[in-house]
Amino acid sequence: MNYNKKTVRDVDVQGKKVLLRCDFNVPLAKDGSGVITDDKRIRAALPTIQYLLDQNAAVIACSHLGKPAATFESYAKKQAEKGKEATEESWKKSLKALSLAPVAKRLSELLGRPVIMAQDVVGPDAQAKAAALKPGEILLLENTRFEKGETKNDPELAKAMASMAEVYVSDAFGAVHRAHASTAGVADYLPAVSGFLIQKELEIIGGALANPKRPLVAILGGSKVSSKIGVINNLLEIADTIIIGGGMAYTFSAAQGGKVGESLLEADWESYANEMVEKAAAKGVKLLLPVDAVCADAFAPDAKSQVVKAGEIPDGWQGLDIGPETVKLYCDAVQGAGTVIWNGPMGVFEFPAFAKGTEAVAEALSKTSAITIIGGGDSAAAVQQLGYADKMTHISTGGGASLEFMEGKELPGVACLLDA
Repeated sequence: MNYNKKTVRDVDVQGKKVLLRCDFNVPLAKDGSGVITDDKRIRAALPTIQYLLDQNAAVIACSHLGKPAATFESYAKKQAEKGKEATEESWKKSLKALSLAPVAKRLSELLGRPVIMAQDVVGPDAQAKAAALKPGEILLLENTRFEKGETKNDPELAKAMASMAEVYVSDAFGAVHRAHASTAGVADYLPAVSGFLIQKELEIIGGALANPKRPLVAILGGSKVSSKIGVINNLLEIADTIIIGGGMAYTFSAAQGGKVGESLLEADWESYANEMVEKAAAKGVKLLLPVDAVCADAFAPDAKSQVVKAGEIPDGWQGLDIGPETVKLYCDAVQGAGTVIWNGPMGVFEFPAFAKGTEAVAEALSKTSAITIIGGGDSAAAVQQLGYADKMTHISTGGGASLEFMEGKELPGVACLLDA
């Protein structure tokens, strides 16, 4: 995939109407109050928004939020699956709970200027407000997923969105792995370029994959081998060392004849795990697996725990973290690295007793002189939570997108942008 794309600086936006796709999929308080519990995705969009406003563009921002049921039929189906009855009133309430109105309010506070809010995406209110929008003003459309054609990349919806603007700027890295109307479809009707957030992701992650400062060490954790097999496969072509941790390590351990007790295990993927070990050996890539584990007698924060050798987890016990010898092995492996890519925690870091492996890796990365790239999702959450975020070179804003990027997959929301 070509990572060299035109950016917002490469096109004339002066006085023009710009459709800007942001990632405002922010967490909201569970009490239905509409309070945003973490605004970092809104803050991440500010440099591009501010640049466009400084260039006197009229900005029409859009984003999805959550997974609303765009039609009553799909809502009723979801409710029936949960054994609940659906009413028009409860459906409308579910939509209201995922309105972008709280985002418009927070964005207005951060920008220090009014943000006009549309009541729909391409309906009469959005069309009228977009038509009346003046240079230097910003309009936020309602949740794009309120339109049933959004996730289907409906050309009519994409065309209607594009008709409001003259240029399309994509800055939602967290959504570029999806071919939706607002992430890819609109580029069929407008000149399409990246914002600063996507530009940074492409330069840093793309650079690490295409021309890394060596040695390149990839640390892969998380629960499932099945979700990371494509990443491992692709990184075996690029990396010098691959480190395996988290729940997926037990599938590797079982594949090599180890006892894993009640640990997370994908038995169907054991043969793939062995294939990866063989492929690493054939390519001269170091593949590091845990040598010991912290196991517990239950999946609970206060469970009884013990350290055992890898492949020797007793029946009835489950591995919840890498052990102290593995921590030392993994931390030593990153010391001389030129580039480190980390995706997925080493254990159940949500439980303090089983967060030591993840903490140790985060601390080791904070002390290395290597380029350190954190691939979004749980790894990003762990680094933020542990207070090491400012010590990392780059923390990706897209978990699923960065994973597919590392797999070498084409990202529809990037492929549709103009080549530089």
